[in-house]
Amino acid sequence: MTEHETGPVTEQDGARQHTGGDGTRRSARQDDGAQVTTGKENAGVPEAGIPELVIISGMSGAGRSTAAKCLEDLGWFVVDNLPPALIPTMVELGARSQGNVARIAVVVDVRGRRFFDNLREALADLDVRGVTRRTVFLESSDEALVRRFESVRRPHPLQGDGRIVDGIAAERELLRELRGDADLVIDTSSLNVHELRAKMDAQFAGEEEPELRATVMSFGFKYGLPVDADLVVDMRFLPNPHWVPELRPYTGLNEEVASYVFNQPGAKEFLDRYAEMLRLVAAGYRREGKRYVTIAVGCTGGKHRSVAMSEKLAARLAAEGVETVVVHRDMGRE
Repeated sequence: MTEHETGPVTEQDGARQHTGGDGTRRSARQDDGAQVTTGKENAGVPEAGIPELVIISGMSGAGRSTAAKCLEDLGWFVVDNLPPALIPTMVELGARSQGNVARIAVVVDVRGRRFFDNLREALADLDVRGVTRRTVFLESSDEALVRRFESVRRPHPLQGDGRIVDGIAAERELLRELRGDADLVIDTSSLNVHELRAKMDAQFAGEEEPELRATVMSFGFKYGLPVDADLVVDMRFLPNPHWVPELRPYTGLNEEVASYVFNQPGAKEFLDRYAEMLRLVAAGYRREGKRYVTIAVGCTGGKHRSVAMSEKLAARLAAEGVETVVVHRDMGRE
């Protein structure tokens, strides 16, 4: 199992939100007008708003990025490679968010080089502030770590001019005290990515099943397939409203166009059966630790049939409790 870095998720222009579950969306923001206490033991942090904190650390190559991504999918605010001296500041900013950032996960590792020089002081500061924190330590055998570094052809961050095993030995010694103080140690030597995610889910998901988030994207085949699609369906088996003069100027968002599409033989049956199939797929994705899925719905130009079907399909997914965003990639290009 190798570690993969992930970038921020960005919203595309024209995206529409179909909210599932409880109908709410959460966003992290800082409120400049937040009231803070000035007590000696909790200076700068409002007591009622202190976020829960998880520190993720461990051996390089043992799965820190996978563990962090799992917490991110569970709704935690995740910060990677934050210098330890800034952890109390991060917690204070979370406390100022008026509950919008209730859980923070910080990944700390030897990439910071001087990271552990200030770690003990930062943790002591958090204890004084009354911050509830847990430390997760990712462990793995030397053999497994060497195999993973060799498979990606990358040096260990501490090996210098030596061998990979030299870097591993140096890192073990550096992390020995932190491992001993960890609240949860996970040995990933024989775990794959999905098994590690399952362990993290078991520890942090509680009784709630991890959410699945879906993007339903309409597109036109003549402009090419979406490169990020997980599932692709083709609406060109339905008659094209383009050839109906009074419908041609409009899009699938128009009620008359949508009615025309769904009055065609097979349209409603397709929607019902594909939505049923997606229930099975979604359950499998959750079991395998996949939290995001992009469903691409195509027609010739991405203007009529695919748009109408995407809207209906997104509404079905939202009704099933799936947080869904609709993106009409090619609408307006003609």
